[in-house]
Amino acid sequence: MTIQSIADLRINYTQAGLEQGDSSPFKQFELWFNQALAADLLEPNAMTLATVTSEGKPNARIVLLKGFDTRGFVFYTNYRSQKGQELAANPHAALVFLWGDLERQVRVVGRVEKATEQEADTYFQSRPLGSRLGAWASTQSEVITSREVLETRMKALETEYQGREIPRPDHWGGFRVVPTEIEFWQGRPSRLHDRLRYQLQENGEWVIDRLAP
Repeated sequence: MTIQSIADLRINYTQAGLEQGDSSPFKQFELWFNQALAADLLEPNAMTLATVTSEGKPNARIVLLKGFDTRGFVFYTNYRSQKGQELAANPHAALVFLWGDLERQVRVVGRVEKATEQEADTYFQSRPLGSRLGAWASTQSEVITSREVLETRMKALETEYQGREIPRPDHWGGFRVVPTEIEFWQGRPSRLHDRLRYQLQENGEWVIDRLAP
C-alpha cells in the first residue's frame, strides 16, 4: 500500500449521535459496553493501556478489561512485567476502548491502584487451567532464549500440579484504573464527531463538557 492510498482511507460516520445523558459516566459506559456485547464484536473488552516509563517515555499495549464499577476499570497481569513495573513507579494510566463497528471509542484517564488480594484470588481461580499454569510459566517481559523454554516450564508445571489446586502467584494480580476523566466519542458525518467529557471534581461530582471534534 502506498502512502497516498493510506491518506485516502476514510469512513463517513453515520450510525448515531451522542446527547448528554446520565450524570454518571459509569452508567454511560455500561450502556455502551452492553451494546458492544450485543453487537457481537470481537473482544469488546479489549482496551489500549498507556503507561509511562521512569524516564517519561510512553508505552502502550492491548489488555483485557475484566471488571468495572464505580470504583474503576480492572485488568490482571504479572506485577513484574514491564507494565507492572511502570505502574508501580508511576501509578497513573490511560485506557482507550475502540468499538469500530459502532463508530465509538471511550478514553479513560486516572490513577492506578492494585486490586485486593481477594479479588485477584477469585478471578485467578476462574481462569482456564492453561491460563493459571501460564501465570507461573511465563516470566513476562523478560528475555528468553527460545519458545522451548516456555513449553518446558509448562510441561513441568502440568506434572507438578496434576490433580492439585493451582495457587495464585504472589507476583500476579489486578490493577484498577480509578478514573478522573472519561471521554465518550461517537463518529458523525463530515468529521463533526460528538465528544462528551466527564471530569471528576473534588466534591465527587462529575462535570460534563461537550468538546469540539
